[in-house]
Amino acid sequence: MIFTLLAVLTLGSSAFAQDHQARLGEAQNAFDAGRWDEALRLAQGPADQSPDLDFVAGLALARMEKWSAARLAFEAGVQKAPNDSRFRVELAGIAYKQKDFRTAKDNLHRALRLNPQDAYSREFLATIYFLEGNLEAALKYWNPEDKPRLGSVAFAPSLQLKESLRSRALAFNAPQILTGDALLATQSRLDNLGVFSNRRIELTPSESGNYDLTLHLAERNGWGDSKVEGIVSLLSGLPYATIYPELYNLGRAAVNLTSLARWDPEKRRVSLALSLPLYGDPRLRLRLYADARNENWNLEQTFFGAGTPLTDLNMRRAAVGAELRSAVNDRWSGSVGVEIADRNFRNLSGHTSPAERAFFSGATSVAEWLRVVRTLVRVPERRFTLDSLAEAKAGREFRDGLGSFATLRGSLRAHWFPRAKGDDYEMQAQIEAGATAGKATLDELFELGVERDNDLWLRGHAGTFDGRKGAAPLGRRFFLANGELDKNIYQNGFFTVKLGPFLDNGAVADSSGLFGSLRWLWDTGAQCKVRVSRNLTIVLSYGRALRGRRNAFYGTVLR
Repeated sequence: MIFTLLAVLTLGSSAFAQDHQARLGEAQNAFDAGRWDEALRLAQGPADQSPDLDFVAGLALARMEKWSAARLAFEAGVQKAPNDSRFRVELAGIAYKQKDFRTAKDNLHRALRLNPQDAYSREFLATIYFLEGNLEAALKYWNPEDKPRLGSVAFAPSLQLKESLRSRALAFNAPQILTGDALLATQSRLDNLGVFSNRRIELTPSESGNYDLTLHLAERNGWGDSKVEGIVSLLSGLPYATIYPELYNLGRAAVNLTSLARWDPEKRRVSLALSLPLYGDPRLRLRLYADARNENWNLEQTFFGAGTPLTDLNMRRAAVGAELRSAVNDRWSGSVGVEIADRNFRNLSGHTSPAERAFFSGATSVAEWLRVVRTLVRVPERRFTLDSLAEAKAGREFRDGLGSFATLRGSLRAHWFPRAKGDDYEMQAQIEAGATAGKATLDELFELGVERDNDLWLRGHAGTFDGRKGAAPLGRRFFLANGELDKNIYQNGFFTVKLGPFLDNGAVADSSGLFGSLRWLWDTGAQCKVRVSRNLTIVLSYGRALRGRRNAFYGTVLR
């Protein structure tokens, strides 16, 4: 009896398998012949039917543009055969037809995890990123298929920059394959030339099957792109008694002359810098500079010496230096430099102990530095980058009681555009730390606060008091973390307005006990960025110190 039952079950299973194969074959034949209705009728069946039949049913429904039903058929196949990449690819196709690029990309990424060698999925994914304007991500998936091959390379509008510099700045040319590494290397070299305020790279399919590449570069010549832009750039610092005389691309050789003149009675400053490509190589840039300052400081709140409060300290400083910057490749860049500086202090009273005197000793110094910038992580699909910076500086103060000193400084910076295209939202976060060994004069200390000559922004702490420097915490060791979110709230052809919150956290200390923040500082607030033309960004921020209940409203121009 048992053997008879087993025989019946075996025969039934065999008959079912034969029926399944027959129905699958008929459905496939009907689909191949373009009879979508018949293919669908043959492929549809019970919920536990073969995923192969679900696949044919989904294909037939997709051909009839019944997208919702087709998606359900493919999703049923995914449940039964989760390791079959075909279903993910077809789900991506449905999402693509419905303009749901996000879902399409998600399914294609899953398909590639199941079948990494699938050329069709890579091509499909590259096409979507290309349509979104994310060229770097598109190249990541095109390049394994030896695509895209360049048919031509052109500049629009035409450039005044010398042809030799122009051609050496490009790491690609027709009829080569445009690679992601070549794209990033070219962008790095163009930035290193210092004459382009904006750039956009456009790739267009041609009839030959290749691609035409056009570099849209905003080139600064003389004062700028135009007289109006030159005047705006020159006078952009007038609200804080500063002008910026600048000349770009002199002799069509990317030779730039930049300067600053500030006549604020509390912090006068004049600086001049000349930069040029070395040996005609866009990857190497030499910068020579001179800088002179005459500043009044009020250290009443930040210097903890026992003598008379330093409310009217005057510092005069002059420096000359040279720096060589190198854009090594698409991930590495760096610089080396040397500076000779001389400073002296006036209006000192009652601060004669050796520990105090070291910070306010007039001296001549020589310092050398090495700076390395490295991109640690690039996720072009997510539009995310993580960059690192490390700097080592060593020097000597030629004055009794001072001597040799060394500084180490490093940072990590994350940059993310959450949306697939555009810059409607932009998020940035950075952590930075540094320390100085040896004795240092006042101008060599780290400062946490917003001030025009300082790059360590703690945006609830003003760096000046009644216009005089010294209001923000100072010291030879620091830690700083900054985070911000920007949202576009208005834009037209001339300017863009971004608004968003920020959060800063930091502390600064000094082994002498004469400087430092004494505790961790937390600042929060909001900032507005107004980008005017292509060269200037006006930053307005309001920050509140959560400890100490201080406020700081600050405005400056980033160039």
